[in-house]
Amino acid sequence: MLTMEKLTEFGIDPAEGLKRCMNKEEFFFKMIKMSLSNAYFDSLGGLIEAGDLDEAFEQAHALKGVLGNIAIAPLYEPMAAMTELLRAKKEADYAALYRPIKELRDRLLAEA
Repeated sequence: MLTMEKLTEFGIDPAEGLKRCMNKEEFFFKMIKMSLSNAYFDSLGGLIEAGDLDEAFEQAHALKGVLGNIAIAPLYEPMAAMTELLRAKKEADYAALYRPIKELRDRLLAEA
């Protein structure tokens, strides 16, 4: 089960996320679970693998916003970096960039 202490262990600043959720802890944890359950986490990898970088950008951009809204920095920061590479259509190993994001998301979701 996710707790404020567990979030801190994952490198998340729970005070910042809580502030963004009107200091309502139950709402904050509900938003975390909803955000981590976003279907784009599961489809983004397939888009990258298929080479559909335009749609991958759209989904990465949406996830970046969701993660930023609740201050999940360990996921937000690499997602933001990948989003900007996709926006610029830069050559990159997107699968390698996405893998640790997905792994951390899966670990957090398992706790939620």
